[in-house]
Amino acid sequence: MRKIGEVLHLAKSGSLIIKALGEVHQGAILVDEKGRKIGKVVETIGPVKSPYLSVTLLTDKNKKMQGSKVFLQEAQR
Repeated sequence: MRKIGEVLHLAKSGSLIIKALGEVHQGAILVDEKGRKIGKVVETIGPVKSPYLSVTLLTDKNKKMQGSKVFLQEAQR
């Protein structure tokens, strides 16, 4: 797994906002430290050198996610 960022907060729209460490393509599936799916990247926002990700949640455990690290799901073979 490759670390891609950290959860900042849950937006009023219901999307999770993540401070990204680099470029992540739209549609990428993100997971937590244990490999459990968190969400799917909808769009990249902000400046190129300091991007943020808007993520549609795939879990209902959104309240406890603030500050947690987020990883890119490995490709299934």
